[in-house]
Amino acid sequence: MRSELEEAPRKDESAFSSAAVKPEDVEFFKKKIVNHLVHSLAHAPHTATDRDWWLATCLAVRDVALERFGRTQASYRKKNVRRLYYLSLEYLMGRLLRNNMINTGVYDAARQALSDLGLDIHQVCNEGPDMGLGNGGLGRLAACFLDSLATLEYPAVGYGILYEFGLFRQEFVDNHQVEHPDVWMRYGNPWQIVRPEYTVEVNIYGNVERRFNDLGEGKDVWINTKQIVGVPWDIPIVGYGCDTVNFLRLWESRASEEFNFSVFNDGGYVEAVREKVEGETISKVLYPNDSTESGKELRLVQQYFFVACSVRDILRRHARYNELDTLADKAAIQLNDTHPSLAILELMRILLDDHGLGWGRAWEMCRKIFGYTNHTLLPEALERWSVPLFQKVLPRHLQIADDINRHFLENHVEVKWPGKVEKKRELSIFEEGSPQMLRMGWLSVIGSHSTNGVAALHTKLIKEKLFRSFNELYPERFNNKTNGITPRRWLLSCNPELAALITDRIGPDWPGDLNQLTQLEPFADDIEFRKEFMEIKHRNKMKLAELIEAECGVVVNPKAIFDVQIKRLHEYKRQHLNLLHILSLYRKLLKNPDLDVLPRVFIFAAKAAPGYALAKDIIFAINSVGQKINNDSRINGKLKVAFLPNYGVSVAEKIIPAADVSEQISTAGKEASGTGNMKLALNGALTIGTLDGANVEIRTEVGEENIFIFGLTVEEVEDLRSKGYNPWEYYDGNEDLRTVIDWLASGYFTGEDNGGAGALCNSLLDWGDPFLVLADYEAYVASQAEVDRAYRDQDCWARMAILNTARMGKFSSDRTIREYAEEVWNLEPSPVSADA
Repeated sequence: MRSELEEAPRKDESAFSSAAVKPEDVEFFKKKIVNHLVHSLAHAPHTATDRDWWLATCLAVRDVALERFGRTQASYRKKNVRRLYYLSLEYLMGRLLRNNMINTGVYDAARQALSDLGLDIHQVCNEGPDMGLGNGGLGRLAACFLDSLATLEYPAVGYGILYEFGLFRQEFVDNHQVEHPDVWMRYGNPWQIVRPEYTVEVNIYGNVERRFNDLGEGKDVWINTKQIVGVPWDIPIVGYGCDTVNFLRLWESRASEEFNFSVFNDGGYVEAVREKVEGETISKVLYPNDSTESGKELRLVQQYFFVACSVRDILRRHARYNELDTLADKAAIQLNDTHPSLAILELMRILLDDHGLGWGRAWEMCRKIFGYTNHTLLPEALERWSVPLFQKVLPRHLQIADDINRHFLENHVEVKWPGKVEKKRELSIFEEGSPQMLRMGWLSVIGSHSTNGVAALHTKLIKEKLFRSFNELYPERFNNKTNGITPRRWLLSCNPELAALITDRIGPDWPGDLNQLTQLEPFADDIEFRKEFMEIKHRNKMKLAELIEAECGVVVNPKAIFDVQIKRLHEYKRQHLNLLHILSLYRKLLKNPDLDVLPRVFIFAAKAAPGYALAKDIIFAINSVGQKINNDSRINGKLKVAFLPNYGVSVAEKIIPAADVSEQISTAGKEASGTGNMKLALNGALTIGTLDGANVEIRTEVGEENIFIFGLTVEEVEDLRSKGYNPWEYYDGNEDLRTVIDWLASGYFTGEDNGGAGALCNSLLDWGDPFLVLADYEAYVASQAEVDRAYRDQDCWARMAILNTARMGKFSSDRTIREYAEEVWNLEPSPVSADA
């Protein structure tokens, strides 16, 4: 039976529709909240804190989700469906309450119920922390994919790690990034449900011994291992406008023996819990620092723990209703980058050692099951493990990797290129050197039936550059799946006023079919619609201005151009190119305070990896320059710089609706796709960018006249490098560029603490400017001048912004997931009956 609440408006009525809310739904939800407050949290309404109300509301929404979850899983079992298993080391989920309200269709009832209780729904939704399960685009993409899989009613399970601490909480002290623990689970998480009955025991370390049976048949046996326990926690993933609720299963590590009582009784109090501490360390933090050997070892153990738990859970679920031989018919496993690639070796080990399959049959099954998504062209991001370390941690898996490699080289490479030793060396999973290295990207390609890039340009470069010989060997395995974003979070939830305006004009169905936004195109020429569109943008800018003042202590003008660059801090993303342009504008204004340039606020948000010194130097330089500019009365407030700390999903949800300009300025050929570019354009920001990643496809969709493209193309970058790139030539040949670099290096902005700015300038000159900042500087400055000119004509700008929103239908993650399902996973939707 369905609850009364589940009769609330569904797919054909958006959460922000004008449909009347039934009084009984409001009363029902109000009772649920108060019931959880009293019986789950032991609080009376008059003693409850803001956090208590948030928790009670989460639990009330979770009740609705879990009722549907039970029906969904029962339906899947009854139909014995084929499922997708999505393996990702990251899931950047953000906050879940508002999205779960929207996706379940209870938002309006909840809003009224909370109002009746004297509470504001926006304050309640903003109370909880972001879930600390990811870092950047990789994790946010995974979260969007889970949303789309449930919305499109595909049977799917996400697998990851339940990190006790997120990446880190960022603070700026004297303009430097300082990292603090992100204790996001300090007070628990209302969405998690522990599943102790599905606990898994994982083996690591030990050695391999050859043992013989009574018939003289030899078998390799992994012995003398250490055990770790994986405890699963499930988070419901609610589909929008349907009854499907899938789940994300996260593994928490624990020791197999948490407490040694005899040691404790002998006075060894610390030693008694050593096993417990070591076991829990594995899921303690996302991406342990791997600059030391112990850090590398922990990272390898963490990745194996994750895939070992997940693969065994997949096999357990399959065995309940199916024979092992049908595994490839019932399961598709997608590897989100190389982090989960150990799953290939683990599945092979289980099939060979635990189930006794022949090598050929096991390998055929693995290759049919796995698909691999590549997310980077950067060599340092393609994981490699030293063979001695691998031998220590996973000795049996190293044997299997060697067997896979031998089979591949003898039966595939030798057949294609007979006698070509160099080709074998190039394609071998093992990279020769001291020490020998195991290349996980190579293993992922060899062990999967599909390898895809995440934008058309990125896939082209994978096939022509990164995996060229693999593409020659297996051309049918390579394909493109351009990334996408969920419109439920990245427009409907984060920009409710714009969502309501769109619904008013084209109806409520667009969140489930983003291509319907093309119906907005005629409104780009509607004066009244342009006015409303820009008024909404201005109100969003006013809200962001308040946040900037609160977080940065900087007062900004909402009428200024809000120029936004929000993404992980990395040299290839070129936040320092943006900085050089800011310095150029600042210098021009100092020379002529009456210079005719529009007021502009440059907004940054980014975290630098703790061990990435130069990225942290860039943050320091931006903050130092911003501090000087923001306090300089000579420029009459025409320039402001704000670097919002502790970037994450919730911060992005406040910045994106307010952005006028979207900075997507990576070196051509370095960004795989990007999804921030899609989110910003969907919310009416105009892109200034290079022809890199998904920018190429965004230009095609929105039209060349509605985007600002500059800089070297991939081909021009390659040509420049082949001829011998010399940044000093650009430095010497451009007075403006030379002056701003010298100015930054001089210590004017940083005082005695000039090491960071000095290192940044050295990277641009003495260290060869690896990402061609100087080569693209002049074109970037010219393109920014075009932005200034275009913004002066507000009617024209509004039209361009509306057309960006209207033409972003392609970049829904729903489209991406359909392509994966049809072309890679062979997966069919499995609708869940409301009365099941």
